[in-house]
Amino acid sequence: MKDEPAATNLLTKLDSAFIRKEPFGLVLIIAPWNYPLNLTLVPLVGALAAGNCVVLKPSEISKAAEKVLAEVLPRYLDQSCFAVVLGGPQETEQLLEHKFDYILFTGSPRVGRIVMTAAAKHLTPVTLELGGKNPCYVDDNCDPQTVANRVAWFRYFNAGQTCVAPDYILCSPETQERLLPALQSTITRFYGDDPQSSPNLGRIINQKQFQRLRALLRCGRVAIGGQSDESQRYIAPTVLVDVQETEPVMQEEIFGPILPIMSVRSLDEAIDFINRREKPLALYAFSNSSQVVNQMLERTSSGNFGGNEGFVYMTLPSLPLGGVGNSGMGRYHGKFSFDTFSHHRACLLSHMGLEQLNEIRYPPYSAWTQRIVRWALGSRSCTLL
Repeated sequence: MKDEPAATNLLTKLDSAFIRKEPFGLVLIIAPWNYPLNLTLVPLVGALAAGNCVVLKPSEISKAAEKVLAEVLPRYLDQSCFAVVLGGPQETEQLLEHKFDYILFTGSPRVGRIVMTAAAKHLTPVTLELGGKNPCYVDDNCDPQTVANRVAWFRYFNAGQTCVAPDYILCSPETQERLLPALQSTITRFYGDDPQSSPNLGRIINQKQFQRLRALLRCGRVAIGGQSDESQRYIAPTVLVDVQETEPVMQEEIFGPILPIMSVRSLDEAIDFINRREKPLALYAFSNSSQVVNQMLERTSSGNFGGNEGFVYMTLPSLPLGGVGNSGMGRYHGKFSFDTFSHHRACLLSHMGLEQLNEIRYPPYSAWTQRIVRWALGSRSCTLL
C-alpha cells in the first residue's frame, strides 16, 4: 500500500514522482453459485484490503452458502465496511440501478453484458470473470494415460461445474482411439465401478441445470458414461464422440461432467478451430513436444493457459485470473486483487522555489530551448510542446 516511487526526467529531477494506491470507494461484488465461498471471499478480501466498502451479492442458487455468508461474515468483519444483499435476479437488477465505484461480476457472458450495460450508465469500471468453451488439445505425441488422468481430474472436479475446466478435446482419430480406454480406466479408478455411489463425485446444483445437461447427452455418441438420475441430480462422468460443431454441446458452455471429443487432423487445424471461436477463459495443450505446446500458446489467445496441466495455476496467487474478449476483462487473485480494486493515482510534488530553472519551459520557444527541452525529456518521452 506504500506509495510507489516513479522515475523522473531532467525536467522533474528535483520533484517527487510516485503512484498512490487509493480505494475506488463502494464496490459491488456479484458472486456465482459454483464455488460460492471461494469466488465470494477472494474478491471480498482484495476489495477490503484496498480500503473499499463492499456490497456483496452471493448467488441465490447456492442457498445454503448464501445463508452461511449472511450469518457468519458479520461475526468477523466490521459491518460498517460491508453489507450482504440476499435475493434473486430482481434484487440484483435493483442493485445495478445504483451508482457504484467498481463492480466485479463472475458468471456467464450473457449476464456479463447486462452488468456492463448497467455499469456504463454511471461510467463504472468493471471486472468481468466470464466462462466459455475451453479447448483442450491432445497431441499424437503423448502418453494417453497421463493425459487421461489429468484431463479427467479437472473435467469432473466439482461435477464439471468449473469455469476453467476443459469444455472439449481436440485430437486426431488415432489419439481418440488410444485416449478412450485410458479415460475409462481413469474414471473407474477415480470413482469406482459405480460412480453414482462415489463420495468423490459431486451433484448438479439444481433441476434446471440437470435437465439442460441431460439434453446435451443426446449430442454425438456416448462412448463412456451417459447415465443420469433425476432424483439425485446425478450425471455420470461422460465422454461423447462423433460430435458435430453445430450441436448444442459445442455451442454452449457445458458446466457439467460431460466431455466431447472433436476430431482434427493436425495442430494447425486445431489452432484454426480455436481461433474461429470466441476467446476462451482457459486453454490447455498436452504433448511430449514442448514445441507443440509453445505453438499452441503463441498462436492462440485465452485468459489462462495450461501446458500439460489443468487448472493447478489457480492455486498460485502469483498468477492472475482473468478472461479476454468474450471470456471477460480484468483480473484478480493475490496482489492482483488489491491492484484491481485500487485506483493508481499518478502524483508529482514540486517546489515553489527555484523558478528560474523552470523558465526554459515557458514561451516564447527558441530553437535552442526546444532542443534543450527535448533532451531533458529524453528520447522516449512524449513531447508536449
